[in-house]
Amino acid sequence: MLTTAILLTCLGSAWAQNVEVQGAWARATVQGQKATGAFMTLSAKEATRLVAVSSPVAGVAEVHEMAMEGDVMRMRPVAGLDLPAGKAIELKPGGYHVMLMDLKLPLQKDTVIPLTLTVRNAKGVESKQELKVPVKTAAPMPMGEHMGH
Repeated sequence: MLTTAILLTCLGSAWAQNVEVQGAWARATVQGQKATGAFMTLSAKEATRLVAVSSPVAGVAEVHEMAMEGDVMRMRPVAGLDLPAGKAIELKPGGYHVMLMDLKLPLQKDTVIPLTLTVRNAKGVESKQELKVPVKTAAPMPMGEHMGH
């Protein structure tokens, strides 16, 4: 799959950091839209924390959480996201996700944007992971699913 090939070419640093990134994608935008989300699944070999995100296509990039508060779904930034050892953490629409705001250009379908994750290990050592994230209109289909066939 093309998405997998693109991600594998940029994951060398992710493997070196003991964090695996799978299924990364960013939602395409329309002209004038100033914010969008990026999504992925993160798995750490040892306890790690995602402490920051950045991208040159956005003036502001933050990790956000969507959660029900009473009868209202609220979205808010979080200071960081724990990545427990051996547990996959999914950043997805309607849950934790990367918010890209103050976009500098529209994100067009079938393009790729750079995204940098900053993680901190249990010893307090921070490292950056550079990703090339494909832009899609919807989440990529998991391998093995074939549009109802």
